[in-house]
Amino acid sequence: MPASADIRVHITDQCALFARPSDDFRADILVAAGDKVAQGAPVLRSRRHPDLTLVAPVAGEVAAADLGPGKRLSHILFFHDAKAGRHEHDVSAARAENDPVAVRALLLSAGMWPLFRSRPFGRVPLPAEQPAAIFVMALDTRPDAPLPQLALAGRLDAFLRGCQALASLTNGPVYVCHDGAADLDDLDVGNDRIRLTRIGPFHPHGLAGLQIAARFPAAPGRPVWDVHAEDVVGLGSFLETGLVPETRLVSVSGGALREHRLVRCQPGADLRALTFDIVKPGPHRLLSGSSLDGVEGRWLGPWRRQVAAIAGTGTERSPHWFSAALRRSSRPLPIIPTAALDHAFGGILPAALLVRALAANDSETAMRLGALSLVEEDVALADYITAAAPHLTAMLRAMLDRIAAEEIA
Repeated sequence: MPASADIRVHITDQCALFARPSDDFRADILVAAGDKVAQGAPVLRSRRHPDLTLVAPVAGEVAAADLGPGKRLSHILFFHDAKAGRHEHDVSAARAENDPVAVRALLLSAGMWPLFRSRPFGRVPLPAEQPAAIFVMALDTRPDAPLPQLALAGRLDAFLRGCQALASLTNGPVYVCHDGAADLDDLDVGNDRIRLTRIGPFHPHGLAGLQIAARFPAAPGRPVWDVHAEDVVGLGSFLETGLVPETRLVSVSGGALREHRLVRCQPGADLRALTFDIVKPGPHRLLSGSSLDGVEGRWLGPWRRQVAAIAGTGTERSPHWFSAALRRSSRPLPIIPTAALDHAFGGILPAALLVRALAANDSETAMRLGALSLVEEDVALADYITAAAPHLTAMLRAMLDRIAAEEIA
């Protein structure tokens, strides 16, 4: 394991702020193509929630700023130029005894609010949302994931400061989930609502959704947030300096690479730039995320700390029409309950019953079994083990979106 100080900083020449179509993020752009922007300076404001802003992930020049129909964010492209500097935010009000109103306002205005993910539904929490609990993930058990202790090394004071700020955002517990490798067992947190929770070091126990389902299940009207420990360190540092963190620790791995490496790069980094000097000849796909749950794309996505390079194109020759008709007529394919399927849910959730509820589109049963605490990454291992068709991840997302629409209605 490399020392934290030995990890290379790789700021790619291009990076982007973007949104998934499902996010329906409608925004006002605060900059124009050709503008020079400091890292951490506001560049977007939400039209629905004007308090929520997004900031430049890198110092440089705005290369393109595109909105789709209805002012939906498509992407903002940046060219790196270190001379543009860094934007310093005023943190004095939030630093005064961790005033919860000031902390919330600061995180919204400084672009750090999207670091949180709210369950149910796995989206950025609404600005006024009050979490019933917050889970800080100080471990990641996915294949080739970067070790969070590298991000925490020598920065426990900032981590503790960030945890105290999180505690000001909720009246409930703040669970710090770790496997003992980050030297957190003996940390004096000074707050009985901050609970150091030691869990197993094997996949999938390091997934936030399974820990939430086991310890504090999410439900409509009782949202639960999760956040990565490195982002909590960044929050603690930000409250001290007023500077939004420049980089995150990212693992670059996969069978299409000559070597695996750890880098510190900016959010929205160019995946091609992170891999071009170590990729093997031949066709390959670049995933933002792990080989289990990554999404093919050009840029490092929100909440992602892995880049996976997979050999091949990922396309298959179209089957004969008769074979395809037979396969379609038998879908969804049967899933046989096995010990491996139970393992894919960490022994925490009733795997066979939950999979059956997802396949049958039985939202009431799925909710009762803990589905509202999950997002796609939490069932990706089950997809891999079962080769389910259609994918469990797609069935879960469709069910969550339908439940969310019913809640709004």
